[in-house]
Amino acid sequence: MLNSYAKNRSSKNNAPSAAAGRLAKAVWRRIDEDNMTTLAGNLAYVSLLSLVPLIAVVFALFAAFPMFSDVSIQIRHFIFANFIPATGDVIQGYIEQFVANSSRMTAVGAFGLIVTSLLLMYSIDSALNTIWRSTRTRPKTYSFAVYWMILTLGPLLAGASLAISSYLLSLRWASDLNSVIDDVLRIFPLILSWVAFWLLYSIVPTAEVRNRDAIIGSLVAALLFEAGKKAFALYITAFPSYQLIYGVLAVVPILFVWVYWTWCIVLLGAEITVTLGEYRKLKKEETEQS
Repeated sequence: MLNSYAKNRSSKNNAPSAAAGRLAKAVWRRIDEDNMTTLAGNLAYVSLLSLVPLIAVVFALFAAFPMFSDVSIQIRHFIFANFIPATGDVIQGYIEQFVANSSRMTAVGAFGLIVTSLLLMYSIDSALNTIWRSTRTRPKTYSFAVYWMILTLGPLLAGASLAISSYLLSLRWASDLNSVIDDVLRIFPLILSWVAFWLLYSIVPTAEVRNRDAIIGSLVAALLFEAGKKAFALYITAFPSYQLIYGVLAVVPILFVWVYWTWCIVLLGAEITVTLGEYRKLKKEETEQS
């Protein structure tokens, strides 16, 4: 009697760890089946081609609205400080130079910038639907409208939020909340990454995605992204092998490695999200059969 009770109790205690182990194996199997690292490499390549055009389009949108002139500088510094670790100042200098040169292009060149930016969004759409193994397709006009909305409204909403934050901080009654605001700003990059990944996993796939699965997968991706920034910056600082080998050109492989690592994290979060849904369905079927 006592032996059976002890066995039942130990099996209950081991159930969460066993479930976590099965889930980890399922995620690893999907990573291998979907060739996740290859998808990340493709997205990294397209991202590097689209990086300057995308930033040029975003800054052009800010330039069209004089109220966002000061906010655009804040967003620029925020992006390079929080999303490109280590050599951010060097990369920022090059990209700003490229963007300044792109402002002198003709209408045909500007159209090419927009097309290149939309190409990145199409590649992200294709990669995520490959991971979800979705055969459903959206109308081309609908997809273009979604891409264009993200490209135009996304930066403007970000600029509006920063403008509102700056205005609130300038008020007298907000001076007493500076310490609280400072604490919030420290975790703001994590919250922003979490929300961005959650929207990515919820909206982009044409398959049905459960909200709880997207929240968990996006949280894991956001935590890995924040940890990856610190680890990558530490590696570049402690082991400056790229600078020794490539010299002034070291910024190129460093940027590529970071972009590739970022897409690995993004796709890993997607794999976790889709595996959670599959694992829940499998567990439900096993329960019904038993």
